[in-house]
Amino acid sequence: MSTGPPVRRRRKRGVGVLGWLVRIAAAAIVFAVGVAVGQALEDRPEPSTPVTSVQTIQPWTQTGGLTETRTVTAP
Repeated sequence: MSTGPPVRRRRKRGVGVLGWLVRIAAAAIVFAVGVAVGQALEDRPEPSTPVTSVQTIQPWTQTGGLTETRTVTAP
């Protein structure tokens, strides 16, 4: 039996498989959101020209009525 110091095992350096899967999933989500936003911007309707309606309103005239003139004198 050896009486030397205990042997320590080294921890794995780097990212494990789970870390890589999380990174790949995050990248796929960001890519999918980018594609969806691009499609939404491409599919929006083009702005049309404004519709202007011009109408001439004729002034109201009195037609067909009786015209009467009255003269009032003071007593």
